[in-house]
Amino acid sequence: MGTNRLSLSGVVKERSALRYTPVGLPALDLVIEHQSVVQEEGVPRKVTMDCKSVCIGTLAAQAQQLAMDEPVDFQGFLAPARNGRGLVFHITLIQRANPAVPD
Repeated sequence: MGTNRLSLSGVVKERSALRYTPVGLPALDLVIEHQSVVQEEGVPRKVTMDCKSVCIGTLAAQAQQLAMDEPVDFQGFLAPARNGRGLVFHITLIQRANPAVPD
C-alpha cells in the first residue's frame, strides 16, 4: 500500500447545496482556490489552481460554515471522480488558517 495524503491551503471559491450519499451521509462539494509560490529546482514557481473537493459526514456541516474568502488549511486524500475524469480531493480535516499577527 502506498501513501495518499494531501495538505492544501486556500479559500472556498464554490460550494454546492448539501446532498446525501447513497448510504445517507451528508456530502458537500467544494472548489478550493489555492495560490502559493514553491521552489522547483531552485527556481520560484507561482502556483494558482482550483481543486475539486468533497466533505463527507460531519465535515460537510463544518465546511458549510466557512466564509467564502476565509483562509483555510485542508487535509485529506485524492480519489478518482465519480465520472472517471480527473481527481477529487476528499477532505478529512479542516483547520482555519492562523490570522495574521499585527506588528
